[in-house]
Amino acid sequence: MDKLERMEEVLPPQTQHGAGFELTRVRQFTVFLENRVGRLQMLMRALEEGDRVAALCIEESADTALVRVICADPDLGREALRAAGFGFGESEVLAVELPTRTRQPLVSICAALLAAEINIHYMYPILSRPRGPAVALYVEDPTLAAQLLVRKGFTLISESDLRK
Repeated sequence: MDKLERMEEVLPPQTQHGAGFELTRVRQFTVFLENRVGRLQMLMRALEEGDRVAALCIEESADTALVRVICADPDLGREALRAAGFGFGESEVLAVELPTRTRQPLVSICAALLAAEINIHYMYPILSRPRGPAVALYVEDPTLAAQLLVRKGFTLISESDLRK
């Protein structure tokens, strides 16, 4: 095993186009909303007054909804959620640009992760990207998944990429 291989085992993967050695994961907020008229608008108003919502996913049940949000500036997003009194959790997801070289970009991402037996728990689109469409992925082993995707030629998006 050469020095580079040993370093790859220790260091997390890095973005290809991000800010140097920035981690490949982006922060996601999961907001717990009561299923009431106007509540989602209140959430969006709180977030969009000081920040830009980069991705959004809503899972609804009879009484509540889980709203997954990626903000262009997660620190501002966290402050806005706290100031508005929303209950939320914070986690990390991978953000992956969809390759334009294939007709089935989602299939190619799924196939790459399936080959390594990495489960995708959920996936949703990122709303706007300067270089084209992208998805947010929540996977069971984000470090291994990121390393694999980079080795397979996929471009990972960092938090600094979302601010552009």
